Amino acid sequence: MQSTTHPFALPLPATVPFAVSIEVLAAQLTQLVDQRKPRGIRYPLVPLLTIAILAKLAGHSRVEALADWARLRAAPLARLFGLTRQTMPHARTWGRILAHAVDPTAVATLLGQVFQPPHQPGDVPARGSVILAVDGKTLRGTIPLGQTQGVHLVAVYLPEQGVTLAQLAVDQKTNAITVVPTLLHQVDLTGMVVTGDAMQCQQALSRQIVDAGGDDLWMVKDNQPTLLADIQQVFAPPTPLPGWSDPVPDWQTARTVNAGHGRIEERVLTVSSMLTGYTAWPGLAQVFRLERTVTDGLGRRTHEVRYGVTSLPAASASPQRLLVIARGHWGIENGLHYRRDVSLDEDASLLRRGQGPQVLAALNNAVIGLIRHHGEHNLPAVQRRFLSHWDQWLHTLERE
Repeated sequence: MQSTTHPFALPLPATVPFAVSIEVLAAQLTQLVDQRKPRGIRYPLVPLLTIAILAKLAGHSRVEALADWARLRAAPLARLFGLTRQTMPHARTWGRILAHAVDPTAVATLLGQVFQPPHQPGDVPARGSVILAVDGKTLRGTIPLGQTQGVHLVAVYLPEQGVTLAQLAVDQKTNAITVVPTLLHQVDLTGMVVTGDAMQCQQALSRQIVDAGGDDLWMVKDNQPTLLADIQQVFAPPTPLPGWSDPVPDWQTARTVNAGHGRIEERVLTVSSMLTGYTAWPGLAQVFRLERTVTDGLGRRTHEVRYGVTSLPAASASPQRLLVIARGHWGIENGLHYRRDVSLDEDASLLRRGQGPQVLAALNNAVIGLIRHHGEHNLPAVQRRFLSHWDQWLHTLERE
C-alpha cells in the first residue's frame, strides 16, 4: 500500500513545555502508513495525530472537543505545521480519520518507542531491575446499548516510568491470554520482570518469558490448583510426628506500613525457595505469601492472604524487592487506567467506528508517557498549565 504521509519539521519554541518531545513524537509518526486513498486527502495524517495529542494535553480529549479546540486555533496550527489549508477538519472527519486511516497497533508501538529508556551499546540491565506490568482494560463507551462486550485492550506498561510499550485489542470471542504472548514478543525482556494477575499465570507464558531472557512474577489463584496447593503447603504450620523432625523452613520476610486516605495498610511478604526443583513450573525460583491488613479510620480491619510465584532467585530479588515488584504491578491501574478513564475521558468517548477507539487509546498512552517523561505525575495540573502555555506559544509564534 502506498503511503501518503509527508515528512515535515516542527519549529517549536524552546521555551514551551514538551516542545522537544512533541517534535520527536511527530517524527516518529512519519513511519506510519496512511491507509486512506491518496485521491481527495485534504489533511495530512501526522499533523492531525500530533494536534490530537496537543488537544489532549490541553484537556480536550473527546473527538468533538479536540475538533473544536483545533478549529478555534486553525490559523496558528496551520502555520505551525506548514499546512496549506487554513482550516481544521470537522468532528466527523476526525472520527473517520481515526477510525480508518491508520493501524492502531503501529501507532501504539511507535509512540511507545519514544519513551523507552535509552541503553548504551553493550549495556545489559540488571536481572529483574525493570518492572513490566501486563493488564487489560475495557473501553466502556464502546459497549453497545443492551450488550456487555466492548473493545478490550491489553497493554504492557512500565509502571515506574509511566510508559506503555505496546497495546493490542482482544477478539471478543477470546480473552486477554491470547494476545499477551504477541505483546511480549514486541519487547526486549532482558532485565525485565513481567507481572500480572492470576489470569496471566500460565506455564506457556512463563516459559516464553524465561526463554526470552526475562523473569516473571504472578499471583496464583484457583486457576492453577496444583501450584496453589504446593505453595500453601510450603507456608502451612508444621505438624510434628513422633520420631520425625520437620525440615527447617527457609522463610524470609519483608514488611511495609503505609498511611494515607484515612487508613493504615500493612503488607507482609514471606518468601521461600523450597519448591525450586520440586515442581514442573517453568523457571520457578521462589514462592511467596503476601498478607495485607488494612485498618480504616474507625478501627475496622480487613485481612487478606494471597500467594505468588516468581522466576527471580533469591540472589537477584530479596523479599523487600519482591514486595516492591508485587505492589508495583498495580501502578498500571493508577498510573495508566485511572488517568485514561478520568483525566482523559476515555470511557466517556462514544467513538465506536472502525479502529477509532484503539487509536484514541494509543494517543492517550502517549500523553501519559509524555508527562511522566518530564517528571510530572498530576495530569490534570499539567493540562491546566499546558493550556496556559499554549496561549503563550501562540503569541510567540505570531511574533516570529
